[in-house]
Amino acid sequence: MKAIVNVYLKEGVLDPQGKTVHHALDSLGFKGVNDVRVGKQIVLDLEADSLHEAQKEVEEMCETLLANTVIEDYTVEIAP
Repeated sequence: MKAIVNVYLKEGVLDPQGKTVHHALDSLGFKGVNDVRVGKQIVLDLEADSLHEAQKEVEEMCETLLANTVIEDYTVEIAP
């Protein structure tokens, strides 16, 4: 199975990298961008007996290591 984890800063947490990208896009003439938030994507190749088991295991990975849950949120997508 493949798990895709998207980690991103929580609303209200300053995102200086996102602000820099937003400014650069504006400087390059892309005027329709209202805001930019930069995150990370982690792709895992898993062995699991069920989608439920894989989801549970990946969420535990996120809570333990992959995301700093004080300042970051995450989403998990599991594909067989």
